[in-house]
Amino acid sequence: MKKEAAADRISVGTRIAYGCGDTACNIVYGMISSLLTLFYTDYAGISPITVGIVMLVSRVFDGSSDLIMGFIVDRTKSRWGKSRPWLLWMMVPYGIAAVLMYTVPHTTDFLKGIYIFVTYNLTTTVIYTAINVPYGSLSTMMTRDSYQQDMLSIFRMILSPVGRIISVTATMPLVKLLGDDQSAWIKTMCIWVVIAMLLLLFCFLRCEETVKIRKKEADKKIPVGQSIKGLVTNKYFWCVLGLWSIQVIHQTVIGTDLPYYCKYIFGNDSWMYSVLYFLETVIMILGAMACPVFIKRWGKRNVTLAGSILAIVSHLTTFLNPYSFYWFFAVTLVRSIGVSQLSATIFGMMGDVVEYGYWKNGYRQESLIFGGASLGFKVGTGITSAIMTGLLTYSGYISSTAGSVPQPAAAVSMIENIYKYGPLIIWGAATAILLIYKLDKEFPQITKDLEERESAEISEEKNV
Repeated sequence: MKKEAAADRISVGTRIAYGCGDTACNIVYGMISSLLTLFYTDYAGISPITVGIVMLVSRVFDGSSDLIMGFIVDRTKSRWGKSRPWLLWMMVPYGIAAVLMYTVPHTTDFLKGIYIFVTYNLTTTVIYTAINVPYGSLSTMMTRDSYQQDMLSIFRMILSPVGRIISVTATMPLVKLLGDDQSAWIKTMCIWVVIAMLLLLFCFLRCEETVKIRKKEADKKIPVGQSIKGLVTNKYFWCVLGLWSIQVIHQTVIGTDLPYYCKYIFGNDSWMYSVLYFLETVIMILGAMACPVFIKRWGKRNVTLAGSILAIVSHLTTFLNPYSFYWFFAVTLVRSIGVSQLSATIFGMMGDVVEYGYWKNGYRQESLIFGGASLGFKVGTGITSAIMTGLLTYSGYISSTAGSVPQPAAAVSMIENIYKYGPLIIWGAATAILLIYKLDKEFPQITKDLEERESAEISEEKNV
C-alpha cells in the first residue's frame, strides 16, 4: 500500500478538478436544500405542507436509490473505470432535470403536487444519485493513501461551497433583476446548470482512477446479502453516515430558515440572506484550507470534535440579541469556523471507513459505503425539510402568493425558534458521535495489517 500510495501522489490541479465536481453538484443541490422551498411556496403557490410531504415521501425512494447505485457502480466496468464514467454519462440529464423542477405548471394544487413529486425525484432520486455516489467513491479509486484522500476531501470542501455561493447567494438578486417571478427562476437555473455541466466535464477529464485492484479481487463475486451484511456491521460506517447527515441537516436548517428569518424578522428579503450565507460559505472555505495543518497535528476526529464544540458555544450567543443583523453576522462568522472542520474531514473519514471495511471483511465496498452514507445525506435533507415545513404549517404560515397579508405572530415566532434551537440540537448530536469515533487511533495498525495481508497474497499468487 505504501509503494502504491507513493506512486500516486495527486497534483494540486487534479485536486482542484476533483473539487469542481462537488461545485457542480452543489450548484443544484444548494438550491434544493435552501431556496427550493421558498420558490415552491412563494412563487409557485404550493402550500408548505404539500412541499413537506413531497420531500419526505421522496426520501423513501431516494434512500433505496443510493444503495442500488452503490451496487451498480461497484459492478461497472468501462475504459474509464467504474466511478468516473458516470460523471460524463449523467451531466446533461442532470442539467435538464434541474431546470424542470422550476417549470411548475399553473394548474390545480393536486397537479402541482404531482409535478413537483415527479421532477423532484427525477432530479434527486435518480440523476443526482447517479452522479454523487460514483463521484464520492472516485476519491478512493484515485488513491489509497489516507492523507491524499484527506487532501481530496479538503479540496472538495473548499470548492464545494463555491457551488452554493453561485446558486444560493446570487440567485435572489438575479431573480429580482430578471423580473422576480417564476420565469426569472427558470432563467436563473438555466445559467447555473450550464456552469455545472462544464465543471463536471472538467472533473471527468482530469480525475483518473489509478488504484489497481488485483484481478483475483476484481473477479470476486460478493453476494448481495453478504455485501449488505458487511456494510451494516461496519460500526464506523454508521458514524460517518450520521456525521454526513448532520452536515447536510445544518445546511438545510440554516439555508431554508434563514431566508424566512431575514424576510420576516429583519424585514429584508433582498440582500441580508445573501450576505449571511456568503459569509458562512467563505469562512467554511477558509477553515477547510487551514484544516490540513490541524489534521497532521491532532487527527481528523479531534479537529472535528473541537469544531463541533465551537459551533455549539458560538451559536448559543444568538440568544443574546436575536433581532440584530450585525450580531448575526458576528455569530455566523465564529460558528462557521467550527462547522468548517466537519465539512473538511468527513470524506477523508469515509475513505478510512472503506479501508476499515476491507480490513474487517476482506473485500472492498467503495461505492456501497458512499451510497449508504449518501442515503443518510438525502434522508437528512428530506426529513429536516418536512419537519420545518410542517412546523411552518402548524404555526399558520401564509404564503406570499396570498398577497400582502401579515404573517401570524405564531409563524414569525416559529421561524425564529427553528433558527435558534435547530443548530444546537444538530451539533450536540455531532459531538456525541465523535466521542465514540476511534478509527483515527486504530488506522495505523489497520494499514500495517493490510500491507502484510496483501504482501502475503501477492507472494502466494506468484508461487501458484
